[in-house]
Amino acid sequence: MSFFDGIPVAPPIEVFHKNKLYLDEQAPVKVNLTIGAYRTNDGKPWVLPVVHDAEVQLANDATLNHEYLPVLGHEGFRAAATALVLGENSPAISEGRAFGVQCLSGTGALRAGAEFLHHVLGLSVVYVSKPTWGNHKLVFTRGGFTSVRDYTFWDAENRCVAIEKLIADLEEAPEKAVIILHGCAHNPTGMDPTKEQWKKIAEVVKRKNLFTFFDIAYQGFASGDPDADAWAVRYFVEQGLEMVVSQSFAKNFGLYNERVGNLTVVVNDKSVIAGFQSQMSLVIRANWSNPPAHGARVVHLVLSDPKRRNEWMESIKAMSDRIKTMRAALREKLEALGTPGSWNHITQQIGMFSFTGLNEDQVNHLISKHKVFLLSDGRINICGLNTNNIEYVAQAIDETVRAAKSNLLDFFYLLIFGAFIV
Repeated sequence: MSFFDGIPVAPPIEVFHKNKLYLDEQAPVKVNLTIGAYRTNDGKPWVLPVVHDAEVQLANDATLNHEYLPVLGHEGFRAAATALVLGENSPAISEGRAFGVQCLSGTGALRAGAEFLHHVLGLSVVYVSKPTWGNHKLVFTRGGFTSVRDYTFWDAENRCVAIEKLIADLEEAPEKAVIILHGCAHNPTGMDPTKEQWKKIAEVVKRKNLFTFFDIAYQGFASGDPDADAWAVRYFVEQGLEMVVSQSFAKNFGLYNERVGNLTVVVNDKSVIAGFQSQMSLVIRANWSNPPAHGARVVHLVLSDPKRRNEWMESIKAMSDRIKTMRAALREKLEALGTPGSWNHITQQIGMFSFTGLNEDQVNHLISKHKVFLLSDGRINICGLNTNNIEYVAQAIDETVRAAKSNLLDFFYLLIFGAFIV
């Protein structure tokens, strides 16, 4: 007899499971479009040059040690991260109404924010977009929220933001419901609301007294411009909306395994900041107690130095441009092949991911026959494409779509002629 008898086996985390299937695959030709990480045109991970230089400087700094950081994290990093998302000249910062807390990347920021909103503010209802990042619901459920609901985001038929249904769903949300909004480069669709659509969303949120929780994991990746990618967050702040914002520096700094994140809070009355700090200290203390220093030092060193900051901006622009180039190339090759369907959504979407429109059967076909690995909802990581594999991927998608169409026709023929035979 054991305390551990009868533990149910949880389903695998799809993105890591598919990544392992790719790594274990022995086929001579295979393509990994699963995990959300940047790759060079050679298919290799990329350490940003400015990050490498910062790490060298830190390694040679004899004044640094491995003592604990404060519970709320590296002060310089928190200030730099908050300014990055709100803007250097943000009135919320200058008026003392904004404050950052270092967290374990975006996931840690989401979890800390969820626990604070539920256990301190007493909020219990949260809305996430349909579809959304696979971890959102788990984080908020484990963070204490008792009601995790969907709001419509994606128009599958037209492959665009379903703004009318989105607004209608928010209109039905109860007062003080938390609304999770993707700040830019929506995951998994890669499609963001327009500025006018963002304004409509903000109006409903404000009028209905809903609480805004922005998740911005790809600042700089959507357009190549961190300021442009933070437009929605800054607009909501301008409208006087209080909020929390989870930030990740995994993608835009390439610091995936350093777990560098920040949770920014924006309030309308700076007198409540002291209470927020004290309560958030307890949330952090009960979770990881102290955050890691290395990645935070790197980000602070880069963002606080004008020369390094410009080098970083050049790197994220280069990454964004390569993504855009691969989007255009994939669409061009599919259209040149005459692949059934419309593929213009590939270039209309932005950021790291594309929501291809492929269904689960087609995904399974791509994996089993062509060894092109992607998620079951059809999401692909555009960064996994390069000039060496894009022709192969396009041909694999073309064959898959045509095979599905042929199978559907066979099914209808069977129905029709089967009826006559009967």
